[in-house]
Amino acid sequence: MIGADSFSSSYSEAREKFQEAVAAARGSTESFKHPRSGPGGEELAVDAVWFGPSDASRVLVLISGTHGVEGYCGSGAQVDWLRREEFKVLPADTGVLMIHVINPYGFAWTRRVNEDNVDLNRNWVDFSEPLPPNPGYVELAENLCPSEWTAEAQEATARNMAAWQASHGAQGAADFRQAVTGGQYTHPLGLFFGGSGPSWSRRTQTAIFQKYLTRAKRLGVIDYHTGLGPCGYAERLTVFPPEEPEFKRGGMVRSCGHVDEERNRGLEGRERRQHQRLSRAASSCRVYGDRL
Repeated sequence: MIGADSFSSSYSEAREKFQEAVAAARGSTESFKHPRSGPGGEELAVDAVWFGPSDASRVLVLISGTHGVEGYCGSGAQVDWLRREEFKVLPADTGVLMIHVINPYGFAWTRRVNEDNVDLNRNWVDFSEPLPPNPGYVELAENLCPSEWTAEAQEATARNMAAWQASHGAQGAADFRQAVTGGQYTHPLGLFFGGSGPSWSRRTQTAIFQKYLTRAKRLGVIDYHTGLGPCGYAERLTVFPPEEPEFKRGGMVRSCGHVDEERNRGLEGRERRQHQRLSRAASSCRVYGDRL
């Protein structure tokens, strides 16, 4: 059975279905054990598997669970891809690298962030350099994460945040969104925290990329996320603006996002080159709403 049955109701179930689907496809899983355990004491791990010729110059990378709880969607899509036996119809000189749940702690514990409250999308910076400042978040921090959540505190938070936006005039809403979601490195217990160093998931993903992608010349990356746009729609985030030809390649396109150039500049050596290459390649991936 394929389709809805590919999706799971827990991390453990998702991992079991993924491993069973890989075994049925006669693939071999390489597991990277996480130092923490799940809520039931279960083992947590990132599972990686490769399909296609080992020396393929063209590679599609499928990543799930960057924001842990979004692994419910990404894992289901990966399992469904395996059950459909899509690996049997790969073009010549093409490989597929599947990374199952890069943030297993967040998936298992129903969290967006990892075991250290780190948002992995904000963790890819060079921590040997000064970290990107976010003065807006510093101003809003106490209102965004008050020490108590009483009715009075909620009213005060709403009032103060509205006043902050109003003080920024016409750019108030945009400034507020950037301050809150742009990433911050000053409040470890706050929102969209980028961490104080490379996370376990980042180190693991880097190790997987270095092992499997050194021969690749062309890369396409799909990093499955949820919560963007109306229910049932796919949305592609790419480094290219809509007016450029590269943006128009691939499946259903609803809107465009941009890679954070500060994050790109902060990466070191090989990681930076990989980030640039993977980011550009991601724009040509095909993501269809009826296949997610």
